[in-house]
Amino acid sequence: MGGKNKQRTKGNVRPSSSGRAAELLAKESGTVPAFMGFGSAQSDLGYVPAVQGAEEIDNLVDADFRMVLRKLSKRDVTTKLKAMQEFGAMCKEREVEAVRGVLPYWPRNYCKISLDPDRRVREATQQAFEQLVLKVKKYLAPHLKNLMGFWLIAQCDTYSPAASAARAAFEAAFPPHKQPEAVAFCKDEVLAVLLDHLLKETADSLSDPQTVPPEERESKYLRVVTCSLLALKRLLSILPSADNDALQERLAHLLAQSKFWKYSKHQSPNIRSAFFELVSAFCQHLPSLINTEAPRVCPAVLLSVDDSDAAVCPALWESVLYTLTTIENCWDHVNAKKGVLPKLWTVLREGGRGLATVIFPNVLPFISKVPRETMEPRMDFYSTLFDSLIQGLSSDRAVSSPAECSAILSAYMDCLRFTMQENLGDGEEQLKVRQSLVMDQLIPLIDSSLKDPKLQSGPLFGQVEETVYSWEKKAGGQMSPEDVPKTYRAALTWFWESLERVCVTHVDVLEAGERELAGVSGLLQVMQNPNCSPKATKKKKAKIRFTDEEDDEKEDAQLEPSPAASPTAAPDGDRGLDGLRQERLQDLVCKLAELSMVYISEQGSHRHLRFLAALLGAFSSVRVFHVLLEPSGEDDSKKSPGNPAVQFLHQKLTVWLREGTQEDADFLVDILYSVLSCCPESAERKCLLDGLVKMDFQWHVLLHIVQKACSDSVKHSLICDWLKGDTLGDKLLSLASDLCSAGLIDRTRQQEPYRSDKWALLSLLLSEHVKNESLIAEIYVEKIIDQLHSALAQARDLSAAGEVEPSVSFICDVASNFFSSVKDCLAMPSAEDLLLTIFQLCAQPSDSTHLSEPLLLKLKHTWMSGLNSLVRQFHSIPRGSAFLNRSAQWVKDQMETSHLSVQSLQSLIVAVDDLHAKILQSGPSAAPILAEQVSRMMPSAERWQKMRQCLSGQWSSKPLLDGRLSMNSETSGTDLKSFPKTWLPHHLCTASLLSKMAFRMLENDAVTKDEETERRVNIAVAEMLYSLQWCEELERPPGIITECRHMLRTLDITHGRVKELAGCHPALLQLLYTRSMESGTIWSLTLHKLIHVIRPGIEELKPLTVGTQSYFPVTPGSLHTVQCLSPFLHAEEKESLIIQFVSRLMSCPASALSHTDGGFGFLAIINSCLDAESIPSPELLPGILKVIFTWKNAQENIFLFSSTLENTALDLVGLNVEIIRFFSHLLKYSASALPSLEDTEWDFILCSMLSWLETACESSARYHQPLVRLFACVSCNLAADLSAYFQTAPTSAAETLPAKRISEWNEFFSEGVRGLLLPLLVQITGENKAPETSYHTSVLQSLGQALCFISKEQLLNHKLPAKFVAGQKSRLSDRLQSLLNTLAPLLLYRDRAVQITVYHMLDKLMADLPAFDEDHSPEDEEEPALSPPAALMSVLALQEDLVETLLEGIQVGEFAVIQPLKEEFCSVLGYLLTWKLILTFFKAASSQLRALYSQYLRKTKSLNKLLYNLFRLMPHMPILPGQAGDASCKEPRTFFMEELDLSVQGCSTLQYEIPHLACCVYHITLKDLPAMVRLWWNGCEKRIFNVVDKFTTKYVSGVLSSQEISSVQSSTQMFDGMTVKARPTTREVIATYSVDDICIELIIQLPQNYPLGSIFVESGRRVGVAVQQWRNWMLQLSTYLTHQNGSIMEGLALWKNNVDKRFEGVEDCMICFSVIHGSNYSLPKKACRTCKKKFHSQCLYRWFTSSNKSTCPLCRETFF
Repeated sequence: MGGKNKQRTKGNVRPSSSGRAAELLAKESGTVPAFMGFGSAQSDLGYVPAVQGAEEIDNLVDADFRMVLRKLSKRDVTTKLKAMQEFGAMCKEREVEAVRGVLPYWPRNYCKISLDPDRRVREATQQAFEQLVLKVKKYLAPHLKNLMGFWLIAQCDTYSPAASAARAAFEAAFPPHKQPEAVAFCKDEVLAVLLDHLLKETADSLSDPQTVPPEERESKYLRVVTCSLLALKRLLSILPSADNDALQERLAHLLAQSKFWKYSKHQSPNIRSAFFELVSAFCQHLPSLINTEAPRVCPAVLLSVDDSDAAVCPALWESVLYTLTTIENCWDHVNAKKGVLPKLWTVLREGGRGLATVIFPNVLPFISKVPRETMEPRMDFYSTLFDSLIQGLSSDRAVSSPAECSAILSAYMDCLRFTMQENLGDGEEQLKVRQSLVMDQLIPLIDSSLKDPKLQSGPLFGQVEETVYSWEKKAGGQMSPEDVPKTYRAALTWFWESLERVCVTHVDVLEAGERELAGVSGLLQVMQNPNCSPKATKKKKAKIRFTDEEDDEKEDAQLEPSPAASPTAAPDGDRGLDGLRQERLQDLVCKLAELSMVYISEQGSHRHLRFLAALLGAFSSVRVFHVLLEPSGEDDSKKSPGNPAVQFLHQKLTVWLREGTQEDADFLVDILYSVLSCCPESAERKCLLDGLVKMDFQWHVLLHIVQKACSDSVKHSLICDWLKGDTLGDKLLSLASDLCSAGLIDRTRQQEPYRSDKWALLSLLLSEHVKNESLIAEIYVEKIIDQLHSALAQARDLSAAGEVEPSVSFICDVASNFFSSVKDCLAMPSAEDLLLTIFQLCAQPSDSTHLSEPLLLKLKHTWMSGLNSLVRQFHSIPRGSAFLNRSAQWVKDQMETSHLSVQSLQSLIVAVDDLHAKILQSGPSAAPILAEQVSRMMPSAERWQKMRQCLSGQWSSKPLLDGRLSMNSETSGTDLKSFPKTWLPHHLCTASLLSKMAFRMLENDAVTKDEETERRVNIAVAEMLYSLQWCEELERPPGIITECRHMLRTLDITHGRVKELAGCHPALLQLLYTRSMESGTIWSLTLHKLIHVIRPGIEELKPLTVGTQSYFPVTPGSLHTVQCLSPFLHAEEKESLIIQFVSRLMSCPASALSHTDGGFGFLAIINSCLDAESIPSPELLPGILKVIFTWKNAQENIFLFSSTLENTALDLVGLNVEIIRFFSHLLKYSASALPSLEDTEWDFILCSMLSWLETACESSARYHQPLVRLFACVSCNLAADLSAYFQTAPTSAAETLPAKRISEWNEFFSEGVRGLLLPLLVQITGENKAPETSYHTSVLQSLGQALCFISKEQLLNHKLPAKFVAGQKSRLSDRLQSLLNTLAPLLLYRDRAVQITVYHMLDKLMADLPAFDEDHSPEDEEEPALSPPAALMSVLALQEDLVETLLEGIQVGEFAVIQPLKEEFCSVLGYLLTWKLILTFFKAASSQLRALYSQYLRKTKSLNKLLYNLFRLMPHMPILPGQAGDASCKEPRTFFMEELDLSVQGCSTLQYEIPHLACCVYHITLKDLPAMVRLWWNGCEKRIFNVVDKFTTKYVSGVLSSQEISSVQSSTQMFDGMTVKARPTTREVIATYSVDDICIELIIQLPQNYPLGSIFVESGRRVGVAVQQWRNWMLQLSTYLTHQNGSIMEGLALWKNNVDKRFEGVEDCMICFSVIHGSNYSLPKKACRTCKKKFHSQCLYRWFTSSNKSTCPLCRETFF
């Protein structure tokens, strides 16, 4: 009750809701009385039970039902709809007893809501009613009388879904045989409801005028009246006759009411339609009652025939026909001539006003009921009738709609036949009527139709033929009276004479139109063959039957009462023609043919020739040909002997065929077939056609002859002997030869314009079959196919593709049709040859065949057609099919001898795979066929070995450097430099194709139990894995190898496919193990890769690892096998191996130390098996060290100390590599045992390390050899491991180390490492400006890893050559500047390892460099600036240009993907590393220097460029790898939360390194240069401004804010007189400053987009400070925090220093009102001589330049 904004009662936080209140009350059963309904009387129960004495009833109604019924009384549509849906659901779900309680209150609700204005509510009501009925069933009976009236109304709802739902509920309640009984039970109540609605109710009484709008009230009233009329009709239809009679008295009262008859003229079409439907129902069920009311019924119905509403017309004409048949004297109550017929003529003239299909079928039944006296005078009546019908044909709707036109024509012909039947008498008027019907009506209509193509295509000709047939039937029948046949014969005579006159009129004209001639020929064809007439477009609903067609009892037309009668009678099917008609037609055709021949001969009329062809096609007889040959004046005595048709062929037709065009050939060939049909003898026909072939007509003539024979079996029977003959066969052979030579052999010949006809003829003759026989003889089919094959084989070798493509395309079309149409076509050898050639073309890429892409697609389609044909006939082809054998041999030759590119290999694999896929579809016979194919393509073992030897041997570098394999000799194979760049190795091609075949067989279970087939499949897969492993091991493979690997992935020739099919080839693992033991090298790597991919179980691996005796003696194969199997061995197995080989190592003779089956092999296996879990005892590794130490004492020459390796045997290099690796393992896995080593052993390790490093440095010229390069790498790795050990050695270990061991390392050995490696780095990078060869990369990585441990002191004491740059400004020492000038340019080096190494070394120096600028005093200029180290800035300038060029086309905010280890990767990496160094340098500087450095960066705009570039390099979602898809991680970690580990060796996530590094640089920039970033951000354009703000706020601000707050909390900085606290949750810092009695509290709040947004400084407690001073200090703090590039603590320290100076007596600068300058942090020093006030130098400079004066800002005196 109160307004929305009024104060509620205390504690009431929710607005009032009457619905919720009612729900709460209803749930409290027994405490609240039930609600009273809103009925007009208390005895009328409302929507829920009343309370007076009805407590027992109330208890029967469920509380939920009461609530739903209450909601149904709401006016809101949505509320009612949801409530009704809820009611239906409750009826369905609740128990029967609960639903029964609602039944007493349902009728009133239903009766009201079933008439609801909203159709959705009405539909939902009926659906809910159905659920109620299904639940309560028989318990509905007591309430049926209250429901039935509205239930019937609902079944007639104008909204179809609602009506359907109501009928469904009715049918659910009553089975069909019970429905009349149920309605009869309630008939009085139903009729009372309907009569009330029809006679009493108004729009205002049905709806409340106060609440319902007028439009809605009127709409509801019209709908209720319509439904009530239809419901009354349904009531009459359902009730039995006896019950209808019982209601007759009450219905008579309805019919006596004027209001009821006014509905016939109601403005609503729905009401008028329902009214006429009800009248029809009255006529059907209560004819006596309707006869009583005839004076009202007849005018209401018959005077409405001109109603043109589409909704009314069907019901209106139904009621019209029922009225005419039910009321005998209906015409007495209307004036037919003045009231009814004029309206009918108007409707007919207007073509039914778009309703011809509804109105015109009723015209004849209506006319048949018009009294004879009304028709007088008859001539006028019939003329008006037919003229109106003809005029209706010209209406717009009839012209545009074939259905409308057909309905009018059907009505016209029906009326004409009826009129003829009604006027059979001998009277003069009847004679005139009959003659008029034929001469003035039918013939003019035919004449008009000959000019109108639409009438020709309609049913008119067929109906004319039916009319003539009915007249012929009556004219020849024995009818009574006897003059009836005579009458019809006269009518037929008039018809034929008039028709002849009309046809001659249209034909006997030189300029005869094609439409007229086509119409004449079409009419005559229909008269000859009624079955060819066009069918009516309207489906017939009923048939008009003329009684005299069946019996002679009646002469009038008998009407079968039907709502919509069909216009015409159905044809009688096949029937013989009347002799008179045959004679008439022959005479007419001969006359027309003769006329046409005259115009053809004399005028050359093309139209008459086409007309003649049409006539001869329908009327092929000797008489007609005789007429065409002989002039009309000659008599029969002068006829020439012989067949006139043959003479016509020779004299006329051959001339026309020779001179005619391609379009003429179509109908001229029809004339030819007419001639052939007049030749009864087959030999004669063959002779005639052979003669035509020899006349060399255009090929399209033969094409039309064959096409028409294929489409018509009769025509085929006329020429079948000729088609099989030799004459045509030889002609076709010459044609095929000519076509192939024209396009392929003799390319100088021009293309003929009709070559497509020739190819089409060949294709048709080859592919078309009749009764499973080819059209031409089989021998000629094979010869033609052989010629096509020869031509296609020549096209394969031609290079000028453009000249051969048309011929190849035509051959494809012919072959495709042949393969797809001819059964068992590949039984012909020539067809197999053709298929093989097509296969070869499809198996080659377009660049080798020089064919276009569309033609290749057509070839592929032809190939698939041939494959389908091949598969279909496998049951008849033996396993050794010629095509399969030859194709396999060709493929094998291609793989082993041809030079295949990637595209060539892909085309070959796809073609072979298609072949095998189709073979597999043939069924069980496919497996042996495929097995034979594999055996034919599989190379021999010797051939496989030869192909493997042709592979490049430079694969070994990668596994050697990774430590996966150990070697003491060079690998064999071709040099990668001599490797062809344009074609693939034969081994890779063969293995790829055969493995694809193997996969296809395995996935289809086509590998039978044949062991040989399984062995071949395993070999194919193993060789493929070998090739893939070879490709993978190449360090920098040629582009063609990379492209091939990508292509193989697209074809699913991968390790993953092998894993999917692992269960299908269990012997594969054993095969690889065997080959690995035999040969080692790539086979061992292949075995390792396969085990890693398929992850076999312990039981599957056990056969490979169960015995160790097979490893002895150690061969290269067994060595590599153990090394590749070791990662998959258990710790116990590794321990056992180590023990066995250690024992053998101890007993190894000195002469075998460098042998594989000696010290080298044993130590290599021990190294591969060592890990943290496999060491049997801590003393094991020191024991091995003692053995190696004894080697040194016995044979020191085997240790490559301080040599150049120039003439050193490679087996010694391999041995030293394994010893060095062992030392590294010793440091890694036995760290606890190292302190117990003796001094001599430590000296041995350390001195050996230095000696080996010296050897590596002196052998740099031989790094191109893999073993030498490996030696250098492991030497550097050992130095790095020792450096790491001594840097991270625990204190306890350091105490037990030998005396002075750590000091010796720091003072001597580490210096030695630095002295050797740092010059080596400079040497390698100086000799190779860009690492074009890959062999330096691995050395640089190991070298960089060792150099990263160099200390800062060692760098500062370097002994590199001095390097200075002319004109370079520097305040650094010479040694330091020289170091920077040497190392900084290496950030530009195109190798990641070098860049990372240099970064780590320079990063150790950056913190010390700002100290050299401390004494620098900037000149008194406007904006003093100071450059960071010049060496870095010069490198940065070059890098900026490179990066700008690289990112030129990428907008700020878009992510640039940088591929790892490419040239652009190194450019961007060096750029970001340089900035990281600059930022480290910046952070180490003091506040004053920072201001100078930042000013320099602002001037050069370098920082701006960096920020723009960063927003091109940072990803849109900087999520750490593996975090984005983790559902358990609510807040994924980003690149800003993790520090990037810049290791020299790289990592598995190298592709994320640039994005991660960019994010790190941005994070540092925001942290250390917030003011400059904020300045840049504010100056960005709007788009970039929003991008930066959104990204920073989302990913960076939170991290920086947390770090800033944490730094405040964990800060150890102490301020005298000031305390600083942090509030992490609110991102606030509280600073409290106290001096004497003064207390100041400042609150610093970080913004959401920190540090881009301004920091807020708020006032806290303030004691003892003036307001103005307080404001100044707050402004100063805000200025410091905003404009200083540092942290909050640094800003507070600066502000405190300023305030301290103020309390110390230092006066503010009166320009900036601050003691300390906001940017350069200087004190006021420049004093005015007059007023003695001091100012900052920079403030004065700005004052002088901005005011253009040199006066003091305070006293205005000249400033000196």
